[in-house]
Amino acid sequence: MAPDDVHPVSLRCGDCPIRHRAVCARCESDELEQLEEIKYYRSFEAGQTVVWSGDKMDFVASVVSGIATLTQTMEDGRTQMVGLLLPSDFVGRPGRECAAYNVTATTDLMMCCFRKKPFEDMMGRTPHIAQRLLEMTLDELDAAREWMLLLGRKTAREKIASLLSIIARRDAAVQMRAAHGRMTFDLPLTREAMADYLGLTLETVSRQMSALKRDGVIELEGKRHVTVPDMDRLMEEAGDDSDGGFLV
Repeated sequence: MAPDDVHPVSLRCGDCPIRHRAVCARCESDELEQLEEIKYYRSFEAGQTVVWSGDKMDFVASVVSGIATLTQTMEDGRTQMVGLLLPSDFVGRPGRECAAYNVTATTDLMMCCFRKKPFEDMMGRTPHIAQRLLEMTLDELDAAREWMLLLGRKTAREKIASLLSIIARRDAAVQMRAAHGRMTFDLPLTREAMADYLGLTLETVSRQMSALKRDGVIELEGKRHVTVPDMDRLMEEAGDDSDGGFLV
């Protein structure tokens, strides 16, 4: 790790903006003190690779701010986006030496990193961390199943609406706000990245975003600042219920 990758900020766990959702969410004060001893911050610029698939990882981390993508390169050289890492998401796997996917910063990214071996040791004696990591892993599995359903059954318009609703709900959760009514957030992905992630063409993404704007489902300021006048209507456009479940 290059020295200039280490972020100079000194943020205590109790003051962390993702504290209520991160892997340390259930930790008591003495456990947080132990985490303080093995953590460091690392920052990446937009477009910078955090880790390549197959590379050895000597750390695990939580995303504090910014967005990263998970991608996999196929044998013929094509790259497929397989996931997004949003604030509070966990990067790396205890007990696994190498990265399973390429991790790339989509925006400027800051991560709270833990040295892997001390973190693994702490998991063994700290049930709160192991329990929270299990919860997050199960949530990740649910999200993966949701995306399988989305990519297999939804229309292009529903796919775009679904992605917007997921980002809106996650932004609300990090900000500890209710995901209802009028919501405003910054879209972390370019149109090209959205197309890649959803298996659509760039032209289709642009056309559907314009259609959602024209129909009053969303409001756009520039290309990234999104306002949702009525979250329930966006969920309906996505084919989801008010909790994000798929309507059948």
